Amino acid sequence: MPRRYQPWIAPLVSFAILLSITGSAVSLPRSSEIDQVQIYPVPLRGVEPPSKDATAEALELRADALRAEKFYLDSLDYYRAALAKRPNAAPLYNKIGIVELLMQRWPDAKKSFERAIRADHEYSDAYNNLGVIFYIGKKYGKAIDRYNKAIRYKADTASYYSNLGAALFSKKDFEKSVAAYARALELDPDVFERTSRAGVSAQMSSPEDRAHYDYVLAKLYAKMGSADRSLEYLRRAMEEGYKSIDSVYKDAEFVGVRKDPRFTALMAARPMAITD
Repeated sequence: MPRRYQPWIAPLVSFAILLSITGSAVSLPRSSEIDQVQIYPVPLRGVEPPSKDATAEALELRADALRAEKFYLDSLDYYRAALAKRPNAAPLYNKIGIVELLMQRWPDAKKSFERAIRADHEYSDAYNNLGVIFYIGKKYGKAIDRYNKAIRYKADTASYYSNLGAALFSKKDFEKSVAAYARALELDPDVFERTSRAGVSAQMSSPEDRAHYDYVLAKLYAKMGSADRSLEYLRRAMEEGYKSIDSVYKDAEFVGVRKDPRFTALMAARPMAITD
């Protein structure tokens, strides 16, 4: 029999817990019960508990699937059951931390990532994920330290540099931030598109910071020769009210984009700034 119902999910992009809307069935009253209406809840999906006979690998795979389906509590049980069969496994601690992060259990997630690091002192993903926890808490210096450690052990992962760039940007260390973002784009030109769909979005303290961030990305994409994305981020910067937008006519990175008719049309239209 199912042992747990999970009437909520928490997607990573917004880190907001959404309550599911549970439907209900209403029984038709008999003539003798004309004033009585009974409401029956619609059963939600449950998950069987982990099998004692399953291997650690099978339990981990099942947990991965449950996590993908946003059955987070059940996925935790399966990861922990796998951990019982494979004690001190850094990847399992890391995955447990990810689920706890998805559920906004920040202190628990922090402990799990730290356990992963104790189990494997060179586990780059755990350093990166611990950096995310510090970033969410606006402890940017600690986040930068963990991102740099992740890069030290695995220097070819675009998301580490993207995260590092976000933390540096939040500290207003714009020169180093741009360098980190540029390296992220070298490794993966789609890194920012992926992050916007499935990652922790950059924390901006003001519309001016968001506008500056968008302009920086527009400049980086222009330098790479990606006019489409450059123009998209230019549009966003203008909508955020970027005050130095006319720098686009002077910055060398935009020399190619300025020849694009869409650039001329965008600058002529001057999208109205959108305020919060």
